This record gives sequence, C-alpha cells and structure tokens, in this order.
Amino acid sequence: MTDPDTAQEQGSGTALTAISDGMVKLLKEYYGVGPTQAKTYYHDDLVVCLMRGGFTRVEQTLLEGGRTTAVIQQRMEFQEVMRDRFVAVIEGATGRTVVGFMSGNQQDPDMICEVFVLAPTDLLSSSEQR
Repeated sequence: MTDPDTAQEQGSGTALTAISDGMVKLLKEYYGVGPTQAKTYYHDDLVVCLMRGGFTRVEQTLLEGGRTTAVIQQRMEFQEVMRDRFVAVIEGATGRTVVGFMSGNQQDPDMICEVFVLAPTDLLSSSEQR
C-alpha cells in the first residue's frame, strides 16, 4: 500500500473519479441499471460515495405499491454481498486498506450512501487495522 498522505495529495481528483466511476460501473453490471449521479468525498481516513437514481423496474413498482421497506432491505442485502467488490474499488483508487464499510439507502429523495474507513486510522488500535 502507498503512503496515505501521498495517495491523497497526488491522486485525490483521480481517486475521486475512479471511486465514483467504479461504484457506478459495479452497480450497472450487477443490477442491470446504475445510478444516474455519483459524488465521492475522500478526507483523512474516510471515503463517502453518494449516488442517486438507478432503481430497477421491479424496485420502482414496489415503491409505487408502498413497499419501501422491501426495497431498502433488498438493497442492503445486495450491498453486503457486494462488499468485497466495493472494497476493491476503494483500495485500488486510494492505495489504502479498507477497515470499515457501512451502507445506507433512502427513497425520497432517492440516495445511496457507501461509507469506507481506511487504515491507518486513529479510531482503531493497531491490532484492529489488519
């Protein structure tokens, strides 16, 4: 892995684009549709990727039928299955190890949020940062 300061200074614009593009590409590949917008934030030991749009026809139908909880639950399950693929995008773009991944969704307005914590971080002891 590269030095975290160097990776962030030299590649922040490149890293941000690589993360946004990589996350959208994965969702398009595995969902059949992908987000219509993506924006990534990278500061210190934190990467946050916010995305909008990309509901499947099934999800749109469920939402119109008042089944918001079913759509959120299904997306959360999908994001957990995709964990290793998402982590690979972040590690490839930042040159740092991901030690934490959290995910969230909402429907109105529609947003997906993927949050990654990178090593090294002062939030964890050195033994927790494998």
